[in-house]
Amino acid sequence: MLLYMSTGSPQHKSTPLHSVSVAGAVMREDGRLLAIRRADNGTWELPGGVLELSETPEDGVAREVWEETGIHVEVDQLSGVYKNTTRGIVALVFRCKPSGGTERTSDESTAVAWLTPEEVAERMSEVYAVRLLDALDGNGPHVRSHDGQQLLEASA
Repeated sequence: MLLYMSTGSPQHKSTPLHSVSVAGAVMREDGRLLAIRRADNGTWELPGGVLELSETPEDGVAREVWEETGIHVEVDQLSGVYKNTTRGIVALVFRCKPSGGTERTSDESTAVAWLTPEEVAERMSEVYAVRLLDALDGNGPHVRSHDGQQLLEASA
């Protein structure tokens, strides 16, 4: 469900509200990538979540990765911006390096694993796997949209 807010002016159309989330594409030196199996739906994804009003995107991604995995990270750079056009969610994905901590599950994750790029492609749906694989190529930031099921072609 999309929420709309009024600008209060009759000549302006209602503007959709978007939720902003952050996620960490955490890469070890051996090339493995950090992933979680979500507790709510059992899917494999990057650790991340909703950005709080009072925090920077970098602080938000570090907090979310630690909360869901027990891993502390150094946030490197933005690797992609991804919009779920159905749910109105804009996700900022940052390439990160692990800097400490020990893997553990949380209320939001039932498994934490360091996956190879091949395992990422096998376990994750395309709309989440591409976020990690985009971070690997170093050519970002990438900008992509999806409908929750599949990537949408960019308009020219």
